[in-house]
Amino acid sequence: MSSPTSDVIELAIDLISRPSVTPEDAGCQQLMKERLAKLGFDNETLIFEDTTNLWSKRVGFTDDVAFKAPVFCFAGHTDVVPAGNLALWDTPPFEPTIIDGVLYGRGAADMKGSLAAMIVATERFIKNHPKYYGTISFLITSDEEGPFINGTTRVIDTLEARNEKITYCIVGEPSSTDRVGDVIKNGRRGSISAEIDIKGKQGHVAYPEHVINPIHKAMPALTELSQVHWDHGNDYFPATSFQLSNINAGTGATNVVPGHLTALLNLRYSTELSDQIIVDKVESILAKHQLDYEIEWTFNGKPFITELNNEAGDFLSAVSQAVTSVTGIKPVLSTSGGTSDGRFIAPTGAKVIELGPCNGTIHQVNEAVVCDDLDKLCDIYYACLENVLLNNNNSSK
Repeated sequence: MSSPTSDVIELAIDLISRPSVTPEDAGCQQLMKERLAKLGFDNETLIFEDTTNLWSKRVGFTDDVAFKAPVFCFAGHTDVVPAGNLALWDTPPFEPTIIDGVLYGRGAADMKGSLAAMIVATERFIKNHPKYYGTISFLITSDEEGPFINGTTRVIDTLEARNEKITYCIVGEPSSTDRVGDVIKNGRRGSISAEIDIKGKQGHVAYPEHVINPIHKAMPALTELSQVHWDHGNDYFPATSFQLSNINAGTGATNVVPGHLTALLNLRYSTELSDQIIVDKVESILAKHQLDYEIEWTFNGKPFITELNNEAGDFLSAVSQAVTSVTGIKPVLSTSGGTSDGRFIAPTGAKVIELGPCNGTIHQVNEAVVCDDLDKLCDIYYACLENVLLNNNNSSK
């Protein structure tokens, strides 16, 4: 392994070397807390069940309540997905290795590299600007890659109960495609899932008069659901998509009609719909086909959008300008992809975007990030802090 080329890479290596497979934190947050404490941050560890969370904040003008807002938050997660088959890795996943300027290791791109860039950018910003307008905060969880029930969503519940609000939030998810900063996620589609248990009557296939085949009963309804045109999308979102992700029935024998069929479905939906509209439509189609069924819904997150206003002090404009100032490129705004913890932060009224390194290797063997990209990402985060917190008119945007 070649020597680390920057403070960012050095910290990323330290974080990646900690095997924090969800929901384990493996000491990552403690490392971050120590760095933040030296800057005057107040650290609060929030443990819910098996999940460790960090809420940390520093006010720019500690002697003036008026300058505690806006609250600029870096949000992210220390947990990573399992490494999988170790034999498929060229280098050990928790022994970070630099080869030809590329840092390999589980979490390099998703998202310990981002965490390192956030911390170092904040260190540099406070060194250069110890007083600023607003509050810098960190919301870090170890439950983003897992069930996501004891992480960011629980922290947000706690903050809401205390009436602590986040004004602006950068989630460090790997948003970029070909070059760091080429894509900013300024929103996400909503996600809603369901498990349907369609009931029949089991029996011998030779006696159809004594059975009710749930497969036969279900097919017309499931076909109709797959053909529903939900909406046209809008300027920010594509049209809502419906997918059947699993259908299961039968005993494995060809001469037995099953007693149940289980179907799993998911919709990724735009701001043109609500979860209640989706629930009502799906259940009306199931009822129309006179099915005997039970359904269990899972509400994974509502859609959110941070719009571009092109006004002085606008958050998304400030972030876009930061990217351009560092990379020379104008970032594309996108709402594509899956969900992130931004879905728990946006409903509080915060303006939320996702900005991180390239995502080509996330969740794969040999996960990696270009070292130079992390250094640029750190510079972008630093520019974001300057653009937002050195302007005392930004709290109204």
